[in-house]
Amino acid sequence: MKYSYYPGCTLRTKAKDLDAYARASARVLGFELEEIENWQCCGGVYPLGSDEIATKLSSVRALNEAKEKGQDLITLCSACHHVIKRVNDDMKNVEDIRTRANNYMQLEEPYCGETTVLHYLEVLRDRVGFDTIKEKVVHPFTGRKIGAYYGCLLLRPGKILEFDNPENPSIIEEFIRAIGGEPVIYPYRNECCGGYISLKEKEMSKNMCSKIMESAQGFGAEMLITACPLCLYNLNHSDAQNKLPVYYFTELLAEALGVKEEVTKQ
Repeated sequence: MKYSYYPGCTLRTKAKDLDAYARASARVLGFELEEIENWQCCGGVYPLGSDEIATKLSSVRALNEAKEKGQDLITLCSACHHVIKRVNDDMKNVEDIRTRANNYMQLEEPYCGETTVLHYLEVLRDRVGFDTIKEKVVHPFTGRKIGAYYGCLLLRPGKILEFDNPENPSIIEEFIRAIGGEPVIYPYRNECCGGYISLKEKEMSKNMCSKIMESAQGFGAEMLITACPLCLYNLNHSDAQNKLPVYYFTELLAEALGVKEEVTKQ
C-alpha cells in the first residue's frame, strides 16, 4: 500500500529520528511512504482567524497533491497533523474558506476536502493492525513499563481530529502492547506540556512538564513515548528531579521490528 507522506519541517531538522524510524518500520510492515514533492511548511499552528487564508494554502497544496495521486495522506508530527487535518475540515465544510483558497490557487479542479488524512499511528491501528505488528516483532519490550504521552494536538478538537477519545485515549497504549511492553496509565498523559509558551514562558512550561513526569513516575513508568517533537523537547527540559527518558514511538517500533540498527548506521 502506498501513501502520500507529509514529513514537515521539524522532521528535516531536530526530529530526523522520528522520520527515519517511521520509514524503516513502514518497509517491514508492508506500506510505502511517498513523500510529497516540494511540500511547504504547514505553519506549525492552525490559524484561528476565520478570514485567514494565506497560511492554510501550503496544507491545501499537500492535500490536493494526495488527491491527484488517489492516495491517503500520512503525517507524523503532531503539529503538522493537527494543522493539516483542520485545514482539510475547513475545505470540506466552510464554503467561504474553500472558495477563497481555490480562487487563489487556481487549480484545474477545485479541492473540496476529498483527501483522507491519517496519522502514522492510525495506519498502524486501522490499516496494518496491531495484531499484525505483534506477529512481526522480533525484539519485544517484555516487562518494560512505558507511559504514553499524547499532549494536546493529536486529540483536540476531538470532533474534527477524530483521532481517539480526547479524555481517555488508548491508541498508544494499544501500540505499546503490540510491541510487547506494559502500558502505564497515568493522569497527566493528555495534559499540555506548555507547547509554544516554552519560547516565552520557559519556567511555566518546565513546571507543567515536571507534573507530567512526576505523574508518570508515580504510576511506575520507566520511560515515556510521544509523537510530538515539541513535546519531546519540553519534557526533556522539565525540572523534574528524576527525569524519565523520552523517545519517539517510532524508535521503539523500529527496535521491536529489528530495524533500529540499520537507521542508526545511516
